[in-house]
Amino acid sequence: MSDQYSVTGLVATTPRHLVTQDGLPITSFRLAASLRKFDKSLNRWVDAETNWFTITSFRQLAVNTAVSVSKGDRVVVMGRLRVRDWDNGERAGTSVEIEAETLGHDLMWGSSTFVRTVNLKESDSESPAPDELELDGEQEPTKTKSKVLANS
Repeated sequence: MSDQYSVTGLVATTPRHLVTQDGLPITSFRLAASLRKFDKSLNRWVDAETNWFTITSFRQLAVNTAVSVSKGDRVVVMGRLRVRDWDNGERAGTSVEIEAETLGHDLMWGSSTFVRTVNLKESDSESPAPDELELDGEQEPTKTKSKVLANS
């Protein structure tokens, strides 16, 4: 099953960032999306069930997610929904994952400052200064460098 899906929720785990041997950056975390409903008898909004998703991002979105999102943040995610049944011999279950295509902070709960990342080819004659590079301690997966530009 693969469908577009958007969900808002709370980042429940510290995002895990890694770069594969092939140079593919991946960042993933668990997202708790609690439904709210109005209880007429109490005359107030109450929390209903919580749905749990594993959010996975790749490439530049993974790099940007790793430096921008923290446990406890409220986020909006849009991507491909994947529901998979699994069985490892001892246990069986269902995994609900979203492969993120876009991801950001939910501005209903706070404010955010945007810093644009621009990819530059290494063949460019001007190389950005080290303090202008977005570095996460990992080797860059492609032959591009990321230059962070502050909004004016």
